[in-house]
Amino acid sequence: MTKRTIFSLVIAAAFMTNAAIAAADTGEGEKLFKKKCGSCHKMDKNVVGPKLKGVVGRKAGSTDFPNYKALKDADFVWDEEKLSAWIANPKKFIGKRTAMVGKVRSAEDRKAIIAYLKSFQ
Repeated sequence: MTKRTIFSLVIAAAFMTNAAIAAADTGEGEKLFKKKCGSCHKMDKNVVGPKLKGVVGRKAGSTDFPNYKALKDADFVWDEEKLSAWIANPKKFIGKRTAMVGKVRSAEDRKAIIAYLKSFQ
């Protein structure tokens, strides 16, 4: 085998490994989302909490969900870091009382949930 062929195989293997990891995170994230978030949130419709499809990259508080006022005047865009901090401890993140009382303490669980959310962009 030539060096170029070996290099190509290594690159292809790296991409396949990353895709497999992302798929595993998404699958686990779906389970965790349903267990920890699904009673209040759906991806495509507002329920107790706002719909979460497209949340990554969206301005906080900008949905058509009128019942949730804690993020009404928020001036940031949801990214992975902010979402992780939010679902770890919403009250601490926003600095005031919030209707969202659920917490996901495990960083790995938060990462998996966020991977799942990102799959709905």
